[in-house]
Amino acid sequence: MHMADTLVSPVTGTAMLAVSSGLLGYSLRKVRQQFQEQWVPLMGVMGAFVFAAQMINFVIPATGSSGHVTGIILLAALLGPYPAFLVLSTVLVLQALFFADGGLLAMGCNIFNMAFWGCFIAYPLLFKPLVNGQYSRGRLVLGSVLACMVSAQLGALGVVLETLASGITELPFSTFALLMLPIHLAIGAIEGVLTACVLLILHRAEPRLLAGGEQKIPSAALLSFLGISAVFMGGFVSLIASSAPDGLEWAIKKTSGATDIPATHAWHDISAAWQSKIAVLPDYALPGLGETLGTMLSGVSGALLTLFLVLLLGMLVIRRKKNADIP
Repeated sequence: MHMADTLVSPVTGTAMLAVSSGLLGYSLRKVRQQFQEQWVPLMGVMGAFVFAAQMINFVIPATGSSGHVTGIILLAALLGPYPAFLVLSTVLVLQALFFADGGLLAMGCNIFNMAFWGCFIAYPLLFKPLVNGQYSRGRLVLGSVLACMVSAQLGALGVVLETLASGITELPFSTFALLMLPIHLAIGAIEGVLTACVLLILHRAEPRLLAGGEQKIPSAALLSFLGISAVFMGGFVSLIASSAPDGLEWAIKKTSGATDIPATHAWHDISAAWQSKIAVLPDYALPGLGETLGTMLSGVSGALLTLFLVLLLGMLVIRRKKNADIP
């Protein structure tokens, strides 16, 4: 559901960037108030895990479309909503800057659509009360599926409303919404099942990990398992990802008849020019390296870079917290 710059006007893109920046600042303050140093490794490996998981598009049967997880309910269940928002935002910024996945102008929209609804609406209002501290298979599946479906629906609706506010006439509201919402309902349902599977595995391995989000201190063995899984998914499983257009691309083509919406503002060209200079592996490929090697390099390097950036963020939060505690 990564929006390209041409889907948003400069006014809408700037407004959503301001909103998402405010949410990032708020989340950072909340994290700093309750942060523990032992949480940093789990945040790092889960950021790498979600980056790698997002590279694996799965087929949506009978549609000619594909989808990928956002990972936001998984992150919120393991880390809590505020750290989850920071971690997924880091993933999305990294994807836009280094892999040209999602536009720079649309970055605020992408953070809001993929992180806000899951962290602050679907997780606290659906997943948490449905699971209610009882991590049975039935409760985890029900909570994960419903939370992921609602998060995906609200994110898809956000995309439609943002294109409407941007005056993208190629994507009329009613037609675009009637395509975006059902396809992302299916994507959300599949993500919910996958999320529940991961949570069940982790809960069986270390039951305390899901205990209200208050004991986010996994063993070194589990951290190693998650880290290795992230590298394996990004470097190898991503090679078998579906090449079909994702839900957003599919809906755009069905609505407008084209896969890309043309640039309509000078800021679109400026953003694209800057992104082309910054992105070292655009579209998760390296020119001249070949598609297979390019994908493997992107998956492994992206997972490791996400790990580093989230660890760095965690250490900065710790330092700021310690400095604030000094009388």
